[in-house]
Order: sequence, then structure tokens, then C-alpha cells
Amino acid sequence: MTNPTSEAPHGLANAFIGTAGLIGVGKTTLANSLGAHLGLDVYHEPVDDNAYLADFYADTAKHAFAMQVYLLNRRFQQHQEIIWRSRGAVQDRTIYEDSIFARVLVDMGLMDERDYQTYVSLFKNLSRFMCKPTAIVYLHSSPETCFERIQKRGRGVEKVVTLEYLQRLYAAYEDFVLDISKTIPVIQVDWENFGDIEALANRITREVSRASYLRRVEM
Repeated sequence: MTNPTSEAPHGLANAFIGTAGLIGVGKTTLANSLGAHLGLDVYHEPVDDNAYLADFYADTAKHAFAMQVYLLNRRFQQHQEIIWRSRGAVQDRTIYEDSIFARVLVDMGLMDERDYQTYVSLFKNLSRFMCKPTAIVYLHSSPETCFERIQKRGRGVEKVVTLEYLQRLYAAYEDFVLDISKTIPVIQVDWENFGDIEALANRITREVSRASYLRRVEM
């Protein structure tokens, strides 16, 4: 978690904003910018201290279930801390997206259906204790662009991420956004080209303050 560098604009001090999108789309960059712009804490996706990440990429089928449960637990912990602290925050990937990754792993034959159903049951039980975010910002970009960005940033464990995997995630995300926007406001941003992050933060601030259930932001 990183701490804010400024005070939140009036009415957004308690805003809980999630950033969503494919691997490599730029969620962390946006989360940090929004946190600084809104004066909110930023909760980052567990990467550097992820106890399963290297094993998951080395042998996905063997470690898929353990990885998904680990992430679900960590994100639930973050989600609840944000609510309990009652001071607002920006979360780099939400708990709601984990089910996308789990379903794609099943579809690719990398997770057993029985394990998936156990995972879904666990998520449903946890969800009874979760308050919904103020809004989710969905960074929309093609799987091909995200694949190029992953290659450029050169994280060792991500070398095995395939374009096919990203394409499957992309299709699942499109369905996810339509579904989640029925219960949580979603601000969809075309992020094929990064653009001006400060201008985007300003625009999102305005949209969050009057969020309805699915908004698209043109940059």
C-alpha cells in the first residue's frame, strides 16, 4: 500500500475505486496517479511478495488452484481493510476480477472443474461480507497491445504469458464488464494508447462523483 500525497477533493475522501483490465494494460500506473490525484491510499496487486507466482508460471496446471485461492485471500484482505479504515482508497485490480482468471484456467484445461467450483463457492461466501466499491475503472486495450507491453517490461515470470491466454482473458473481461456494471458503476477507458495520465485522473474524478452504471470516457 502507498500513502496519498494530497487531500481528496470534496466528496471523494471516502471513495473506493478499483482499477481493472488485462495484464500489462497499465492498471498500476493509473492506480498510482489516481491515488496521488485524489489523496487516497493505493493498494497494489500482490506481485513481488506473491508466494505462488513463480511456481504458477512454471507449472500452471499444478499450482492454478493454490494461486487463485491465494489471490482471493489477499484481495479480500485488502478489500476489507479499505472498508474498515473508512478513508477511501484505490485498489490495483479488484477481487471481482479473480473469477475471470479462474474461469479461463478451467477453459484452457489448466484447472480442474471441481477445484473451480470450490473456488466459486468460497468467493460467494466471502462476498456476503463485502461492501461494493464506489466505482471500477476498466482500462480497455487489445490483447495484442497488452502482449507487446508485457514483452517490453520484461518481468521474468511473465515470459510464459501467451497471446492466446490474453485473448481468452479479453473475451472474458468484455462479458465481466457488462455484468458487473449492473451492480457497480464502471468507467470504461480506451487505453490502447496511454495518453495523458493527469488528464485521465481529472476526468475520472468527475465521473466518479456522478457515477452511473456504465460510462465510457473518450480521451
